[in-house]
Amino acid sequence: MLALMRCMWSKGRGMLELELSYEDGRIHSSRFSVPLLIGRGAPCHLVLKSWRVARQHARIFKRGNHVYLEDLGSLGGPFVNGSRVAEHGPLTIGDEILVGPCRMRVLRRGSGEPASGLDDSFAITDLASEPGCSNPGVDAPGTPRSELHACDRNRLATPSPHAEEFDVRTVLAEPRSAVISVMPAGTGNNLVNHRRRLHKALLEALDLRRRDILSLSDEVLRNEAAAALSAILADDEELPAGIDREELLAQVVDEAVGLGPLEPLLADPDVSEIMVNSCEDIYVERGGRLHKSQASFSSEQAVRSIIDRIVAPLGRRVDESSPMVDARLKDGSRLNAVIPPVALRGPCLTIRKFPQRRLAMQDLIAAGSLDRHMAGFLNHCVVARKSILVSGGTGSGKTTLLNILSNCIPDGERIITIEDAAELRLNHAHLVSLEARPPNTEGKGKIDIRDLVRNALRMRPDRIIVGECRGAEAFDMLAAMNTGHEGSLSTLHANSPRDAIARLETMILMAGMELPLAAIREHIAAAVDLIIQQARLSDGRRLITSIVEVTGMEGMRIQTQELFRYRADERPRFEGCGVMPECFGEGGIAPPLELLSQTTFLAETTERPAWS
Repeated sequence: MLALMRCMWSKGRGMLELELSYEDGRIHSSRFSVPLLIGRGAPCHLVLKSWRVARQHARIFKRGNHVYLEDLGSLGGPFVNGSRVAEHGPLTIGDEILVGPCRMRVLRRGSGEPASGLDDSFAITDLASEPGCSNPGVDAPGTPRSELHACDRNRLATPSPHAEEFDVRTVLAEPRSAVISVMPAGTGNNLVNHRRRLHKALLEALDLRRRDILSLSDEVLRNEAAAALSAILADDEELPAGIDREELLAQVVDEAVGLGPLEPLLADPDVSEIMVNSCEDIYVERGGRLHKSQASFSSEQAVRSIIDRIVAPLGRRVDESSPMVDARLKDGSRLNAVIPPVALRGPCLTIRKFPQRRLAMQDLIAAGSLDRHMAGFLNHCVVARKSILVSGGTGSGKTTLLNILSNCIPDGERIITIEDAAELRLNHAHLVSLEARPPNTEGKGKIDIRDLVRNALRMRPDRIIVGECRGAEAFDMLAAMNTGHEGSLSTLHANSPRDAIARLETMILMAGMELPLAAIREHIAAAVDLIIQQARLSDGRRLITSIVEVTGMEGMRIQTQELFRYRADERPRFEGCGVMPECFGEGGIAPPLELLSQTTFLAETTERPAWS
């Protein structure tokens, strides 16, 4: 339920008049005394039946001649003008209060004015100051009132200049429900209300729940939905005269059978990531910077429907028992979804877009993510079958770099990719792609990455590429590198090459092999040749900050030496350290030494990478 509340104050009465607008277009109106207790419990004056609303969530109360909002210790908390508050006031005209699924907007009373000298803040007269009336609990901000006082009910029964707008008898019959009289749908000028109403009508017309929509192509389903909605719009008399019906039709059809407001964002080549924090709160990443989008969903249910529409064809599910899911879109973009009760503000979506064309090493050079000497060295290492780990933080570009390095593998080699959610797009003909599988509704059938790595060893691979090592599969991956599958590639999360080695040790310990630490470190030193460190800078640029060789063991410590590094001083540059890698010492064709000792200064106008 999404509610738009219009709060109007009657000077001298201390009354709060509310207009509640629901997702299906119904509008209910009521009137309350101050203090007003909001929550989902029975003692509340305004009851909001939602899992996001506490039993006693928030309270609007009077302090002096002004009105304040108080949080009563709820988990989700009330928000005022987009910021969470413990207490806020005085409330002014135009303030927006969000309590769970309900939005309250403070507006000026239609026929009244605020008290003189108080500008846009509200001033009210204490009801207890009038003869024969008491209103306990008004003065103490933290004391909720469990019931409307009898004096307040008498006042509600007294006709007012706005009596024609409210059914006062219904207020007396249902003092706590805030459900009074149903006004015509679409009374508000908010376009979102019309989208919700038309979306519901379209779903009823198509009756998608009784049809096997998986058997229909996207084009057929979209054409059928557009035809049905066109017929609905032809008979609709509630839409404003100046509204663009073609645009409205496209928005509703996208939300019903497509990805809704995400469609234009996915089509925008400048957008590299999309983050849906709630149905009304969408952010995008452009050029490495976050920007708030004007797009929004019509309701939480619309977001849930889109999540189900994405994950169902992939054999995955998301519900209260399994509220998190990783999936991919048809173009390979990675998607993560989290729904209630884990997500407190409603369903959340994060989409990491893939570029429309497959990037090559030259694209990274043009974007300033590395220089041509580093690119030539990395290409030489991949061809020479050196085992490489790409390390970096979240969103630093590890998967993109792994994809580009994989495409440097010579033709004729058998490659097996293993991923949690398939993202890699290789240009090789001899390719096998494997994807992990979550458990089914009975908790069975789970296939994790470690199982796939073990199985891949029986498939005669020349190279094994693991999208990301997160746990015990790191041991099997290193075992493959040590048993005839040199040149394998993988990624892991770490902030530096030294941290990457420490994380590998931790993940191998997670495998439960009970190996001594010295044996684990020897295992790592023998398997890994190079570690490439990726980073995302504060200005949004993604680049390689270090290329490190693992040279072996000395005592109980794994030794490394830096081959290339990024310097971020007055003159940002990539530097070659002039050190010949030891991994080329035994019969390998070493790269030219001058390739390892070059310096490339970056111009300030370097193009930012549009990859993730």
